[in-house]
Amino acid sequence: MADEEVIALGWQHRLMVRGARLWWRVRRPRTLGVRAIVEDGMGRILLVRHTYIDQWHLPGGGVRKWEATEAAARREVREETGADAAIVRLHGVFHNRSQFKDDQVVVYVARADGNVAPRGDGFEIAEARWFAAEATPDVGPATGRRLAEYRTGATAFGPW
Repeated sequence: MADEEVIALGWQHRLMVRGARLWWRVRRPRTLGVRAIVEDGMGRILLVRHTYIDQWHLPGGGVRKWEATEAAARREVREETGADAAIVRLHGVFHNRSQFKDDQVVVYVARADGNVAPRGDGFEIAEARWFAAEATPDVGPATGRRLAEYRTGATAFGPW
């Protein structure tokens, strides 16, 4: 895919997200999402950079109807990064009301092969990369909180 096509797809996705946020403001739906703190055997964390928002984030997304949250986390990691992750443990369950919806977010700790070169999909994910756990790039506020909890080994619950 040419760079111009990736940029156009990124802008289309940004517009779709803005439309969804407007809909959420009106409807205030309840949603269920997952995120994964994906580690490798070398102490690195897998993060993604979206095409429609700034900063780096944990891979994740929505849970489909009839899908278990653990299966959704593995699917989202695979779709967003190309890595196959094995769930290690539950990190926590959080409540996110930042985008005008009632979002429950289940966060898992997972393990994946660090030799796999992650890749973005060019539409939703601009880039996926491994980072040293103590030297992550500019991450979103919630991602920063989840990584701080992860570093201390805490299981956490509460606001996103």
